[in-house]
Amino acid sequence: MPTLFERIVSGELPASIVYRDERVTAFRDIHPRAPTHILIVPNKPIPTANEVSVADEALIGHMVVVAAQIARTEGIAESGYRLIVNCNRDSGMEVSHLHIHLLGGRPLGAMVST
Repeated sequence: MPTLFERIVSGELPASIVYRDERVTAFRDIHPRAPTHILIVPNKPIPTANEVSVADEALIGHMVVVAAQIARTEGIAESGYRLIVNCNRDSGMEVSHLHIHLLGGRPLGAMVST
């Protein structure tokens, strides 16, 4: 069964797409945790970081390059932003499709609260 993100990439579900190419799709999170909260997902389904292979190295690098490009477009590159990749349940991962959260637009505080 396709994940929510696969359905967005295929166009089956609507999303606020901010970037798309043959390798990745980026869209606004529907429950933003910061003024800018964008998800960058590979068009190829990869469930988690645990399943990333050597063959995916260029794709993962491309995801980070796209994130930086979007940060510039969104006007948050200079003030700063955070990139987050979660892996599995304890990290808070909700959709089993590798993705990068791009967050910014305000001071984000400590990385992990104690």
